[in-house]
Amino acid sequence: MSKWEEYKKKIGDTRPWDLLDSKNYANEEIANSRYNICLSCPELINLTKQCKQCGCFMAAKTKLLEASCPLGKW
Repeated sequence: MSKWEEYKKKIGDTRPWDLLDSKNYANEEIANSRYNICLSCPELINLTKQCKQCGCFMAAKTKLLEASCPLGKW
């Protein structure tokens, strides 16, 4: 598996530019539920709120409808 394929498996089918279009957003209830799961996860870097597994900023990633947790938590 190439490095790109490994990275894509971790981040799912979302890209940072998906945040530019609100049609890609999950509703607030889903986004908050996901973010709360991340806040209690040991893989979250508390200082930056980034995931150690995928490197994403979770305050943003949890808002994307098609995003997924690399650990399968949401």
